[in-house]
Amino acid sequence: MSNPFSYEDKRVVVTGGATGVGAGLLDVLAEQGAAHVTVLDVKEPNGPHQTFLQTDLSDRAAVDAAIAAIDGPVHALFNNAGVADTMPPQTVISVNYLALRKLSEGLLERIPEGGAIVNTASIAGGQWPQRLEMINEVLDLGGDWDVTLAWLDAHDIGTAPYFFSKELVQVYTMRSSRPTMAHGVRTNSVCPSPIDTPLLKDFRATMTDKIIDWNIEQGNGRAVTPREVGLVLAFLGSDAAAYVNGVNLLVDAGFTAAMTTGQVDFAAIS
Repeated sequence: MSNPFSYEDKRVVVTGGATGVGAGLLDVLAEQGAAHVTVLDVKEPNGPHQTFLQTDLSDRAAVDAAIAAIDGPVHALFNNAGVADTMPPQTVISVNYLALRKLSEGLLERIPEGGAIVNTASIAGGQWPQRLEMINEVLDLGGDWDVTLAWLDAHDIGTAPYFFSKELVQVYTMRSSRPTMAHGVRTNSVCPSPIDTPLLKDFRATMTDKIIDWNIEQGNGRAVTPREVGLVLAFLGSDAAAYVNGVNLLVDAGFTAAMTTGQVDFAAIS
């Protein structure tokens, strides 16, 4: 009997594979027999991989060069890299949204039917309905790097750049899932709550310890681990998720469900 979770004979691309969720994903992919893994990052990963392309994902030219250097086919693209608001707003939007979109669209023709694009979003993007008109305005710019950054400079987005970037990713995941499915390629995202990675200290610096700790307490009392997120990413990229498309999958121990149904204690952060 075949294993639908297996990555045997599959070629995979992972962004942000050096640390955190990306490093956890590399271990999971190796356990599932991935035939070839290419990592795009500024720092070479220690985890299992075959090819490393040193890539500054905030630099459009570097992303274009990586796309040109990647050998096909690409059975699964994991757009996992991300930065926090400790970085400049244009860097946040570039890494978290523009590079993700450029890679997805630039590699689509190299993804065979049955393949997948999986984006790492966040529960921080869950307020997208409040800004949907603005988000669609940005998405309608077509991912043009310079035009999008100029738009960002000229508008008050009403939230932190990191939150807006993840709102863009959630809506882009939904919007792009139909045209990618026309190529036989599924597009989904994972939306984790705070993750126990080195980046968590940056979120504590920008969102405060109080907010982060409250979010964790109102989940199940601990941060999600990189491996736990990596397992869900790997599932969405595998044949086991063959009929899953256009989904922003929550990985938050029920925090969003509790908040939606009025079971979260907001008094704890007052």
